[in-house]
Amino acid sequence: MFSILIPTWNNLPYLKCCIESILKNSTFSHQIIVHVNEGNDGTIDYLNSQNIDFTHSAQNIGICTALNLSSQKATASYICYFNDDMYALPGWDYYLVNEIEDLGHDDFFISSTMIEPKVGNNKNMLQGYDFGDLTHFKEKELIQSYQSFVMNDWYGASWPPNVVSKKYWDLVGGYSEEFSPGMYSDPDFSMKMWNAGVRVFKGVGKSRVYHFMSKSTGKVVKNDGRKQFINKWKITPSYFYKHFLKMGESYKQPLSETPKAIQYLLMKLKIYFYNLKK
Repeated sequence: MFSILIPTWNNLPYLKCCIESILKNSTFSHQIIVHVNEGNDGTIDYLNSQNIDFTHSAQNIGICTALNLSSQKATASYICYFNDDMYALPGWDYYLVNEIEDLGHDDFFISSTMIEPKVGNNKNMLQGYDFGDLTHFKEKELIQSYQSFVMNDWYGASWPPNVVSKKYWDLVGGYSEEFSPGMYSDPDFSMKMWNAGVRVFKGVGKSRVYHFMSKSTGKVVKNDGRKQFINKWKITPSYFYKHFLKMGESYKQPLSETPKAIQYLLMKLKIYFYNLKK
């Protein structure tokens, strides 16, 4: 059903757990494609032993380029982007496929719902449900309880795991490599989908993954993605998420074309004072 792209960077224990969860807990068969950054921890040997497709770079080339390289091997009609520190829960793909079939078209950007151990303010996640890190993973408890957590469908699909049609992936050119190694590449990709005419940005409440939050990004020199986004699109990422995608609000229907004029004016003033401060 999906070509699942997983960028990884010397994170073999989590990658193994991620792949095994997809193989064990998926309803449908999927193509798994890993991009291996460096891979000096035995990742390539593991992938070869499992006959899993992969691309490889001798150095870490970042998420954006990794996704674009691995997508060249995609053979399915739909591309799914996964992080290597995620555990796919039973039914994760069933509910996504169900959503695609109900829509009856490819003009969408849909996402699973993440379960995370830390408490935060993101309304599009289930937060504060701690089932341990990989060395103390309470897998059995997670499987027994994850369906009891209340979460409706929500607006603002942007973060992985997410699914788009290969047609739209090719149309927007995948992830923008000027955002390498990857900070703010998610809202940028969503904006490209918006400009391509997509108005269904839907998070599926019943499709769930556990996110260990292993923080591979802590090892890289981060790009100033927020500034890049503002320079490219002339709006702030937070404004785009809140007023265009309505991120975190309960899903009701496809999104409207544009936010209200007063909201746009306030955002422009915010950018003006942001630049003035700089």
